Amino acid sequence: MKGRVLIVAGSDSGGGAGVQADIKTTLALGAHASTAITALTAQNTVTVTGIHPVPPAFVAEQMRVVLADIGADCLKTGMMHSAATIDAVSDVLDVEARGIPLVVDPVLVSKSGASLLEHDAMPTLKKRLVLRATVITPNVPEAELLTGLRIRNVDEMVHAAEMMRTMGPTAALIKGGHMPGEAVTDVLCTEAGIRLYEGPRIAARGTHGTGCTLASAIAAGLAQGFKLEDAIARARAFLERALRSAPDFGKGQGPLDHSVTISPIPGFAVPA
Repeated sequence: MKGRVLIVAGSDSGGGAGVQADIKTTLALGAHASTAITALTAQNTVTVTGIHPVPPAFVAEQMRVVLADIGADCLKTGMMHSAATIDAVSDVLDVEARGIPLVVDPVLVSKSGASLLEHDAMPTLKKRLVLRATVITPNVPEAELLTGLRIRNVDEMVHAAEMMRTMGPTAALIKGGHMPGEAVTDVLCTEAGIRLYEGPRIAARGTHGTGCTLASAIAAGLAQGFKLEDAIARARAFLERALRSAPDFGKGQGPLDHSVTISPIPGFAVPA
């Protein structure tokens, strides 16, 4: 396998999101997935019934032993749950992961509406993780919480992405899946300007874990040497196929089909 991704995120007992979705996505795209678990959740397609946080010092230990041996070409963070965990993760990044690309998926609320980040942790998330991200990948509700802006259309997504870049990340990708309409538009803001990614809205009940899947697919691409814009395009192509073939599991928002493949993709030159 080419490309090593260290995933720092929470576990989803239903297998549709979190570390489980991250691992499956990373493997499907040909990269290696290592993990540092931040929290255990008891959840299914309908609800989250419990969250059991992993001690922050042990989260950091998981990261250190992986970085010291296997190493990483990209890191991806998901559910952090608490300010203490964010601090522990950031301390490791500061010392042992300098120069390694970082994809920050600011997991704030589950698909079923459960809060996955303690309220007092938001300032720490902004100061320590958002600040150092290669790319941050919020959906529209998360972007609203991070920026304090109301987002109702693509122009306002652009404004929010530009504002988010002032918080420190190299790039901000706001996902448009929560916006109305037959098409879905994602907005990427980088130093070079704004780029829009557009695609059809997929009518699927299996949408649990779309954010985790996209972010880990981007991380896999960066680990394999793709430019950010190409990593995002490949990730969106993978997500579209995973949505189209999602199994009808569960009574609520079911999982995607992470077994899909997208290689080779016309127009993508795999880095040597």
